[in-house]
Amino acid sequence: MDVRDKVYIDGAWVPSTSGSVIEVINASTEEVMGTIPDGTVEDVNKAVEAARRAFPSWSETSREERGKSLRRIQEALSARTSEIAELIAREVGTPLPIANLVQLGLPIMSFASMADLATSFQYEEEIGNSLVVREPIGVVGAISPWNYPLHQIAAKVAPAMAAGCTVVVKPSQVAPLNAFVLAEIIEEVGLPPGVFNLVSGAGSVIGEALASHPGVDMVSLTGSTPAGRRVMIQAADTIKRVTLELGGKSACVILPGADLKTAVASGLSFCWLNSGQTCSAQTRMVVPRSSLSEVEELVLAEAENYNLGDPLDFSTRLGPLISAAQRESVRGYITKGIDEGATLLRGGAEAPEEFDRGYYVKPTVFTNVGAKMTIAQEEIFGPVLSILPYDSEEEAVEIANDSTYGLGGSVWASDKSEAERVARKIRTGQVDLNGGSFNPLAPFGGYKQSGIGRELGHFGLEEYLEVKSLQR
Repeated sequence: MDVRDKVYIDGAWVPSTSGSVIEVINASTEEVMGTIPDGTVEDVNKAVEAARRAFPSWSETSREERGKSLRRIQEALSARTSEIAELIAREVGTPLPIANLVQLGLPIMSFASMADLATSFQYEEEIGNSLVVREPIGVVGAISPWNYPLHQIAAKVAPAMAAGCTVVVKPSQVAPLNAFVLAEIIEEVGLPPGVFNLVSGAGSVIGEALASHPGVDMVSLTGSTPAGRRVMIQAADTIKRVTLELGGKSACVILPGADLKTAVASGLSFCWLNSGQTCSAQTRMVVPRSSLSEVEELVLAEAENYNLGDPLDFSTRLGPLISAAQRESVRGYITKGIDEGATLLRGGAEAPEEFDRGYYVKPTVFTNVGAKMTIAQEEIFGPVLSILPYDSEEEAVEIANDSTYGLGGSVWASDKSEAERVARKIRTGQVDLNGGSFNPLAPFGGYKQSGIGRELGHFGLEEYLEVKSLQR
């Protein structure tokens, strides 16, 4: 049991004013693995006050000193890799190899890259008779999700602190324990009190208090699109800056002449990563109708490599979903896909026979999916792939763009120039060309209802800066 009975405010661990706790459930055993404080609005007020007190001095700290602080956090995270990866594997259900590589690897890279940018970023420039300066926006409320919990905290905290902002973090109440480890590390590193604050609790309480608080200058949320809408509404009264990284329904577009075997293997891996609980998951595989039967065979063959299992077993490719509620939601989508006439190629809504506990769902593949079907339009957030056939390139692009979302995707073609030509027509924030790898320094964010703003690299840092012109 990992019992956390205090929140972190103004450089100290203090009891929440509520006295109540939230249980944290192990996704693969359905057993309670820890507890966290069920924070209150009063806790948020104290944290914001601490952040506001710390802001003047932290914002005036040299960029070199801020960079050194971030580097020390990165090094401390690296030293606790095995411990944190196992913790997230238990909280979220992510298999250990992915937990090591992604769940912890990305946060480490975020702190490392922002340590560099803190000193190398161009904060000032001359434009005519004006000196244009970029200054930290102030106090940041950071609200993180459960699917990549530490990564999404780092993607907000690292650039905010590099810019000279102070932060109040609200971790997911479903997978929060990793955030407490980060707070421990920050305390050990010795940041000034109030620069980093952590208040756990329900989103409807802590998240809304941060979004509406007049002492918070900016709120950054990663979560569902409905949660993003709510944050925008709560932030409107104080006209604070809002950045949102929300849902997705990304397409893997395979063009005639592409290497089908490689494209299918990559597309399936990006669909089922973290058991499909990825905002940029490529859940729609858009394929030439003439190649449909071959793609189906390749998908079925590749799917055999994805075994469900204990996330702490290094041979496991797919772990459980995060919760009972998420499991039932995904099974509901699978049933709806069958009811709406899609062809079930593999999997199904029934519980996997080999597991009598844990939030497991059969990895599922549908084919002959219509572009307007529910499973082709709504974010499922589970291991469910939809194969959609097309008859022309124009139709393929139309299908890819037929979504309220626009976060990620990929294009596969006979060469990268053809892939790039088609990718430019797809309205989404990131497109991988013929298997182009993830770049942690490139901007991450979406079009349409996938969000507002960008994270990672200098684009992510700029979100936390105000721009001032000094005419001389």
